[in-house]
Amino acid sequence: MNANVNTEPHQQQKIPRPRKTSDETNERFVYKDDDAIEKPFNWAQLTRLISYMKPYAKQILPLIGLMMVIGTITKLAIPFLTSLAIDRAIDPQDGNPSLTLLYQITIAVLAMYIIQWVAGIFRIKFTNIIGQRVIYDLRADLFRHIQRLSFNFYDKRPAGSVLVRVTNDVNSLQDLFTNGVVNLIIDCVQLVGIVIILLLINWKLGLAVIVTVPIMFLISTKLRVRIRRAWQEVRIRNSRINSHLNESIQGIRVTQAYTQEEENMKFFDNMNLDSKKSWDKASAMNQGFGPLIEITGGFGSLILFWLGAVLIQQGELTIGLLIAFTQYVGNFWEPINRLGQMYNQLLVAMASSERIFEFIDEKPSIDDEPGAKKLPTIQGNIKLENVVFEYEKGRQALKGINLDVKAGQSIALVGHTGSGKSTIINLLSRFYDITEGKLTIDGYDIRSVTVESLRNQIGIVLQDTFIFSGTIRDNIRFGRLDATNEEIEEVAKAVGAHDFVVQMPGGYDTEVEERGNMLSMGQRQLLSFARALLADPRILILDEATASIDTETELKIQEALKVLLQGRTSFIVAHRLSTIRHADHIVVLDHGKIMEEGNHSQLMQKQGIYYGLIEAQYRFL
Repeated sequence: MNANVNTEPHQQQKIPRPRKTSDETNERFVYKDDDAIEKPFNWAQLTRLISYMKPYAKQILPLIGLMMVIGTITKLAIPFLTSLAIDRAIDPQDGNPSLTLLYQITIAVLAMYIIQWVAGIFRIKFTNIIGQRVIYDLRADLFRHIQRLSFNFYDKRPAGSVLVRVTNDVNSLQDLFTNGVVNLIIDCVQLVGIVIILLLINWKLGLAVIVTVPIMFLISTKLRVRIRRAWQEVRIRNSRINSHLNESIQGIRVTQAYTQEEENMKFFDNMNLDSKKSWDKASAMNQGFGPLIEITGGFGSLILFWLGAVLIQQGELTIGLLIAFTQYVGNFWEPINRLGQMYNQLLVAMASSERIFEFIDEKPSIDDEPGAKKLPTIQGNIKLENVVFEYEKGRQALKGINLDVKAGQSIALVGHTGSGKSTIINLLSRFYDITEGKLTIDGYDIRSVTVESLRNQIGIVLQDTFIFSGTIRDNIRFGRLDATNEEIEEVAKAVGAHDFVVQMPGGYDTEVEERGNMLSMGQRQLLSFARALLADPRILILDEATASIDTETELKIQEALKVLLQGRTSFIVAHRLSTIRHADHIVVLDHGKIMEEGNHSQLMQKQGIYYGLIEAQYRFL
């Protein structure tokens, strides 16, 4: 099934407009999903993020844990061995230095460094493996979910805003999973070990040094909320740039046609400047943690050397232990500094995760209701009873539509732009749910059956068809993935596409560019037609399907349709007389209401709205 349906009032091409200031840039690109997410730091959300590591807990985490323990023990042992070398080998209390003991301790220290280095290599290797797997799972979950979201979700968000969630926001979590979580555990374990060792060496000196830590955390607390908001702002600015880039690329023909390249560049420069300023602001706040910790560490060092000297003079501390103490304090401030940076990294990750989970938590407005059953193979009887629909509350697109379509009938929907033609098609495929009334197929309320079983029996051909990157064969097979090459060629011949396909360099295996830019509008339309017919739908929808096809090609399709539409219920949205005049029933719509009904002859005799449309078409021929 080809499910790329345009909604009449929503999917309009936005044309870049010149702006002079960044404030005006912000005003234009304020989308609902771009609002800063103001929530307190949520440990439950962090737990949810970390839960993506659970599937790999038994496979890799034990190895990572073992490497962490080995690395931590060896690192904590080195200062203690240094103190032994000074107090017992270099300057022992008995006054007899021991070179043998010094050599032994030196070899032991060297061995500790080697073990620590090897453990670090394997730890980094394992953490990278689990980190990349987690990112893969998270991105797959996000992409899988956004494919299920309903049309009204995309109506309110530009494509670039959605794109940035799947790419930039997920990528920003890589450091957290590959390094952050493991380093956090290592640093916490090291801190606990160092604090215990410092208190065991000399509890007075240990408490004097450690007392500076709460002061540092109290000062830094005020910065945390500001830093988190700053990184949220960076994500918002990047999202807006991506949105504008997508819009500019899609509308490049319009931009060049109206020679607005320079103005569009100025507009982009303003957005780019806003992004740079927000990044500079967030980065400057990040950098504030490092100097803060260094200053606090400097006060700790002053206390250490002053009180250490006093304790040595009083005989409560040896020179070797003071040097070991100094090393432990150095090792103490190192993880403290990393924890400060880790907190900043966590704030960045939280800003991204909030935006990711905002999408994942978005519920599709169109979904299977509890107890929904699979729609059996249908005949194609369709009935609309007092159907009312609103894209936005208070703005009715359909106003009490009543329509009874028998299986196998061809129904033409006619009317001016915005009259409700495409809206009826969207409701029939359940891309939106009706606001009031009832819509049934073979007596089944379409809200009581599964969405998949409904759409599997509906084929759609659009005026603005979408061609995916890949081969021509793959694009046709998109209608039914298990179709054989013979079936693909058969439907291509039926719609008149076979002749131009075989003339392509690779025939059916010709690679088409993105959106099928190497094909003409008519050729893309024929491929879309073949794609829909391959699905063998019970209900076939042609939404301006022949608008981009020349007269000669249209004649071929008309002949094919006489065979292909037999036994199928069809809805035809078109303005060309040749397309709709043979329809069993023509429905004339205006402002969401049915104004006239009947076949071509009956409506022409009435000389009403339909007659006026046909006369207007002939005048312009």
